[in-house]
Amino acid sequence: MSLLLNIIWILMGGAWMALGWLIAAAIMAVTIVGIPWARAAINIALYTLMPFGYSAVPRDHYTGQEDIGTGALGTIGNILWFVLAGWWLALGHLITAVLWAVTIIGLPFAWAHLKLAGIALWPIGKMIVPNDQRYPAPRV
Repeated sequence: MSLLLNIIWILMGGAWMALGWLIAAAIMAVTIVGIPWARAAINIALYTLMPFGYSAVPRDHYTGQEDIGTGALGTIGNILWFVLAGWWLALGHLITAVLWAVTIIGLPFAWAHLKLAGIALWPIGKMIVPNDQRYPAPRV
């Protein structure tokens, strides 16, 4: 079912939002200091192409350890991301979600855009994992 939803997603608007993420990644990469944000934007562009069957989870919750992207520097990075690119990507996802929500058949797509709008606002410190791996096995 995820494969079918992802194919419909790409054909019906997912590709243009992935393009928005890639444009944000290119802009960040050009600045050189924005390369960490560019890497995150490319990962999320791939997630934007195939959102069904995957989830964005906090990296520290998944791995069980904090790193540079999940601590204070990650918060500062997310604030900078929000100012430079996050708000317009989230706005694009919100507008697209409203357009999909108008139709009953488009509700799964609207929900996926809302998930992506949330990650557009605060992407640093997140990782994309298959839904069946969202909750890793407890470490002994």
